[in-house]
Order: sequence, then structure tokens, then C-alpha cells
Amino acid sequence: MALLHDVRYRALFYQCLAVVFVVILAWSMFTTASQNLAKQDIATGFGYLSRQAGFVISETAIAYEPTDTVARALLAGVANTVKVSLLAAILGTLIGLLVGIGRMSHNPLLQRVMLAYIEVMRNVPLLLYLLFWYALIINVLPPVRAALAIAPSVYLSNSGLAIPAVSAANGFTAPLLAVATGLVIGFLTYRAALRRRLARGQSNHGGLIAIALAITPLLLVWLLYGIDLSWDLPQQGRFRLSGGLQIRPEFVALLVGLALNVSANVAEIVRAGIQAINKGQWEASMALGLSRGTALRLIILPQALRIMIPPLTNIYLTVFKNSSLAIAIGYPDLVMVSNTIMNQTGQAMETIAMFMGVYLGLSIAISLLMNWYNARMALKER
Repeated sequence: MALLHDVRYRALFYQCLAVVFVVILAWSMFTTASQNLAKQDIATGFGYLSRQAGFVISETAIAYEPTDTVARALLAGVANTVKVSLLAAILGTLIGLLVGIGRMSHNPLLQRVMLAYIEVMRNVPLLLYLLFWYALIINVLPPVRAALAIAPSVYLSNSGLAIPAVSAANGFTAPLLAVATGLVIGFLTYRAALRRRLARGQSNHGGLIAIALAITPLLLVWLLYGIDLSWDLPQQGRFRLSGGLQIRPEFVALLVGLALNVSANVAEIVRAGIQAINKGQWEASMALGLSRGTALRLIILPQALRIMIPPLTNIYLTVFKNSSLAIAIGYPDLVMVSNTIMNQTGQAMETIAMFMGVYLGLSIAISLLMNWYNARMALKER
């Protein structure tokens, strides 16, 4: 009992107690619901995940066939959600950084254009933008039979964008693992070389060594196993485009809508972060002879990043949750796939619980990653 007088242990005890209470409450609700459904001869449990899915998913980030299991269909929905959300977060961050910097420009025209962009993107519901971009693609672009050949073997129509695709005879697993391994080795090597250079004050060609080590695993895979690549070119038919990589209008509309919405919020975060830096930092950089762009890149933005990370975490959490609006334009994300499964199996409770758990898991993972990065970037007191 003496430990309960310690503030830290007491707080931990209360948190554990709350978690146990929530788990018991959830289990009690699940058990009661299962019993009531059993009385009405409604199937319960997760055994349906091993059944054959039996439906088509128009676009998948992983291999999927209608003969695969329901669990595989759910995984394909999760992969689609993660793919579009991650791309939207990256693209929105890059656009938002440029818009936020433009918002601080000394050029009054550029400053007002960026302000108008931010206000328009932030003050209209995201769902309306998704419907707008989707309708724009469907109604403005020509049909497949009159698809625009914007480049050799590249076709644009209201059914999407068809571009040449690269295929490997032995698959991309080994090359991708080699690339990932090389990037990790190169990054660690560069960091170690940078620390040694700063400690000794001597150049050690760390960048060249890191690049050489980064491409070594891929070269080894190529020499030992070979990488047989071939091109799959799209072909224009009367009613559809076949072959190549098909980028569908649902995906484009969702990606554009999410990315622009993220960019407007990121732009305001960037602006606030830059304005939070003391004016003396600008004056000191000017006194050293640095240009405004160089001072912004080397002095202001690195300091502003510490201020921007916490609100950026909330933006990235929001974009993953907003991706559930994809069902409005027919993009097969986790929610749309789950709805199809619920209609086929009639087991709504289990399916809803699973995709709620997926969103919760993704949100926790993003929070942990951003909190780790925030702690890494924070100033260390001595």
C-alpha cells in the first residue's frame, strides 16, 4: 500500500484499473450480444473469415482474387486504405510546406493567393470536394473509345489513367527487400560518418560510402539471381483499356481530395511554426550573410519543426480516418469492403468491430511514431 502514496505508481495503478474495467465491460457487452443473437439463430463468431469471399474488388494494393478468403478481402481493404492515406499524407505535407512558406512571402499577390487557397480548402466539407473531383474526372475527360494518348502507351480517359507497368519474372519481393536493406545500411553508415566527421573535423567521404553500401544489396540480388524485367503496355479497346497499370478515377479523386485538404491544414501549421521563431534568428542569419531562402532552410525550419510536430500528428490521424469517406465515390477501402462482407455474411457486429480495431491500431501506431519523433527532435536540457 505504500506504493499508492507515490504519485507515479498511483497514476499507473489507476490507468491499469481503467483498462481492466473497459476490457471487462467490452467482454460483457460482446457476450450478451452473442447470446441474444444465438437465441435468434443468427450466426456469431469469426469463423466466416475462412470462407471464400466470392466478390470482386476493383482495385487492390495486394494480390486478391474472388476465390480468396474473407480475411484476405479485409486485408486488401486495409491495404487500400493505408495506400491512399499514406500517399495523401506525403503529398499533402509537401504541398502544405510550399503553401505555408508562400503564405509568409513578401510578395503581396503570392501571399493573398496562398491565403485564398487555404481558406477555400479548409472551409468546404471534404465530402463535397471528393464528389466534385470525381464528377470532374468522369464528366470532363473523354470516354475510353476517345481516350487521350498523352504519350506513347499512356492513355487518359474518364475510366482512369493507363500507363506502362514493369513486371518481373521472379516477382519484386527480393529486389524490394534488397532496396530496403540497402537504404537502412546506407542511412546508418551516413549517420555514423557524419558523427565522426563532426567529432574529428575531417572529411571521410561518408556520403559516397553510404551510396555504395546502399546499392550493394540490389547488385548482389541481380548478380546471384538475376532480375528479369519486362514492360506491360496498355492497349486501347473500344470499351476499355487493357494491360499496363490502371489508375482509376476513384483513387485519383480520393487522393487529390485528401491531399489538398491536408495541405491547407499543414500550410497553417507551417506558417504558425515559422512565426513562432524569434525574429532575432532571422536577423542573425542575415548578419551572417545568408539569403532568406538559405536561412529558412538551415535555421528557421529546423527550429520550427519542433513546434509543428504535435499538430501534424493530429493531421495525419485525421487523414487516415477521413479516408473512410471513400465509400461515397466507390473506392474499395476498408469500409466499403467491410460493408460488402456484412451484406454477404450478415455478421455486422464482428465486421464492424474488426474495422474499428484496424482504425484504432493505425491511429495508435501513428501516435507512437510521431511521439517518438517528437521526443527525438525535442531540445535536451542539460
